[in-house]
Amino acid sequence: MIIIQPSGGLCNRMRVINSGWRLARERHDQLKVLWNCNAELNCPFESLFQPVKEFKITSIHSVADPRKLFHQKTARHYLTNDEILAHRNADGILDPAYVATLTGKTYIFTWEWFYPSEDYHLFVPTDRLQARIDAMTAKFGSSCVGVHIRRTDNQPAIGKSSTDAFITSMKKELEADPDTMFYLATDDKQEEAALREVFPDRILSNEDRCLRRDSVDGMHDALLDLYCLASTRKIIGSYFSSFTDIAADMHKIPKVIAGE
Repeated sequence: MIIIQPSGGLCNRMRVINSGWRLARERHDQLKVLWNCNAELNCPFESLFQPVKEFKITSIHSVADPRKLFHQKTARHYLTNDEILAHRNADGILDPAYVATLTGKTYIFTWEWFYPSEDYHLFVPTDRLQARIDAMTAKFGSSCVGVHIRRTDNQPAIGKSSTDAFITSMKKELEADPDTMFYLATDDKQEEAALREVFPDRILSNEDRCLRRDSVDGMHDALLDLYCLASTRKIIGSYFSSFTDIAADMHKIPKVIAGE
């Protein structure tokens, strides 16, 4: 059995689960996911996504949960971020020779991508959230570019992907196609106000969104942003952001990183 305890935010957890599912398939093994509802993401999996058959989800609300401690203590192998980083190869995935040693019950607690994953078909939004996504994407028209601006606690993104860098990239898109609209996903409403001044009548967004990751409403709005970004033709994203990366990877759409 493989037990995955994905940590971090929504996109970190999605890519960890994808990695674990691929590893479990190759091992012909069962996959169990311990989904910790905490300040980083305080929303149950089933409130975001449709039920899955490929693995079992168990919600926990504490790192001291007895079910979590049981699996951790009875695992033959226990992998953390440090262990994964120490055994990743040049392609960024766990070295096959190391993977071959992970026999028996394996517990993986990480936010790191560690195994090649094919797509994100495992993650289907609930009917209620899909209806909200559909209502928003219906406004996109034929030429909509996604813009993801990460601020708050992501210092690498703030330093590399400045507001001016986003504006420059967005102006280039308009020069190439004057009909371009932008779907903006950001955790900073001041950034949104600034971009609306520069690009009047060009910005679409979930204006009434909740930005609290420790709330169900906040995570519903985050998922809406993710799937709307993934429905654009291209993404202008933030440096060192899994949210940008996963939004582009979901439907294999091109991305550029503002400031690079």
